[in-house]
Amino acid sequence: MGSSSDHSSTHNVFVYGSFQEPAVAGLILECTPVIVSAQLHGFHRYRLKGRLHPCIAPLETGVINGKVLTGLTDAQLENLDMIEGDEYERKTVEVLLTDTSEKMQVEAFIWANKDDPDMYGEWDFEEWKKLHMEKFIEASEKFIEWKKNPDGRTREEFAKFVNEDSPAV
Repeated sequence: MGSSSDHSSTHNVFVYGSFQEPAVAGLILECTPVIVSAQLHGFHRYRLKGRLHPCIAPLETGVINGKVLTGLTDAQLENLDMIEGDEYERKTVEVLLTDTSEKMQVEAFIWANKDDPDMYGEWDFEEWKKLHMEKFIEASEKFIEWKKNPDGRTREEFAKFVNEDSPAV
């Protein structure tokens, strides 16, 4: 393959919301990555008023149990960037792998407005799975369709799928 393959780095991304669910991650990444459990310290996973997805923001005593999507390509990372949009900042953080307690540098999407008044409480993955997962799978399928053929539509049309009580489109 020559040396060009040396430049293509892969990415490890810590996820803490809907992307912990392999069905959702697999759709957005267009393949199911190797997923490992991890803990992020110093952050809290909040609910966001009017939305079904969580955000994380710094909190000294916080601990988040999530997953690391490993070995992502640049293109897959771009899909995540695109779906997360401008309200999140992708930053490098250190997580502890649950099984080995090994430290790992990963990227995570952190809520840009850390003083957002819409953040409250704690987001619950199991509750999300029961109540909203199907909607996210549908939205993810639509997102990938749209990415392949935008046809004049904007990302905003997809953003509203994952708001609470949005009318079915």
